[in-house]
Amino acid sequence: MLRILTLILAFAATAAPAPAQDRAAVERQFRAWLQDEILPQARRLGVSPQTFDAAFADVSLNWDLPDLVPPGTEAQVPQRQRQAEFGAPGRYFNRGSVDGATRVGRQMAGRHAATLASVERQTGVPGHIVLGIWGRESGYGQVSIPHDAFEVLGTKAFMSTRSDYFTAELLAALRIAEAGHAPPGAMRSSWAGALGQPQFMPSSFLDYAADGDGDGRADIWRSEADTIASIGNYLARHGWVAGRDWGFEVRVPPSVSCTLEGPDQARPIADWAAMGIERVSGRPFPDHELRGPGSLLMPAGRFGPAFIVTPNFYVLKDYNMSDLYALFVGHVGDRIAYGVGDFSANWDEVGGLYRSDVAQMQRALQAMGHDVGGADGLAGFKTRRSIGRWQEARGAAATCFPEASMKAALRP
Repeated sequence: MLRILTLILAFAATAAPAPAQDRAAVERQFRAWLQDEILPQARRLGVSPQTFDAAFADVSLNWDLPDLVPPGTEAQVPQRQRQAEFGAPGRYFNRGSVDGATRVGRQMAGRHAATLASVERQTGVPGHIVLGIWGRESGYGQVSIPHDAFEVLGTKAFMSTRSDYFTAELLAALRIAEAGHAPPGAMRSSWAGALGQPQFMPSSFLDYAADGDGDGRADIWRSEADTIASIGNYLARHGWVAGRDWGFEVRVPPSVSCTLEGPDQARPIADWAAMGIERVSGRPFPDHELRGPGSLLMPAGRFGPAFIVTPNFYVLKDYNMSDLYALFVGHVGDRIAYGVGDFSANWDEVGGLYRSDVAQMQRALQAMGHDVGGADGLAGFKTRRSIGRWQEARGAAATCFPEASMKAALRP
């Protein structure tokens, strides 16, 4: 899921837009495409002509969106893209974001205590976890959702690098409008088409949106109860294990290699404890957690906090495939519910590489036989531990995080 307003986005290069003198012609092609291609598909899905016409009455192409491929042009190779998850991990947990999400989250915990408790009874998802996601996605509904959903989805379906995907999402949005979940004018989205306060893509709305206030609709734009219920339902349907935590900050002794990171190397938490891994709080792992599986998470390698996380952490990642996102949600939720402070370990000043730099390292590691999870320029757990294994093979201590000093040695 792509996010708005809570992520710092800057696209240094996108596909070159069509020349201004051609835009009128492209707009005409767009209107014809809507009538000839989208309307028939929508009608087969039960969308009425009235709903279709209302959705596109004032819509035109949004030429400012990224990754556009206007008719007659070719897709551009993405250049340097910077985003919070791609830079220094510590910056994702800046003081303002963490404190703001915590402060308002505590207010929302009191204001919506009954709804949060009801959703927890129904889904097993703790209310403070729901609040963590709600705060990260839309500032608890306090941040404006900037775009007309049909303008964004229509533009991207007509001329983007992922037109098939966005065509399906556009049709899903029309089904939402037909069902009356959002009246005309309320269908607002991010620049990527994510809807409402929980930032669901339209297909996710159809699968997971829930009616939390009992009015027969799932209004994730204006109803806080529906938003809470929808987030809880999403996490439950993705496998949230009731009664288990998301994870614990820990100290990892030098004898335990950071190359053991990852959910595919999970083992009973009791085994991690036997290896000398301890909670930073000094308290033992809860007895009921010791028997369950846990995974080592070191999002900055040896340059930042470390965690033992449960399968629920990876349910949070189903909401947004970023270790830092899931960690932020869990951490803010704990601050709201338990009054915990900052992480015990500091984030060192690492990261800040261009994605192209990391992708170069990944290709070099792939050539050596390492599974880095794809040369996408993102330092996920497979890339981090592959770097550590490469370091250990060279006789060096594993740090498990890409650094600028590695670029010369890691060339494909």
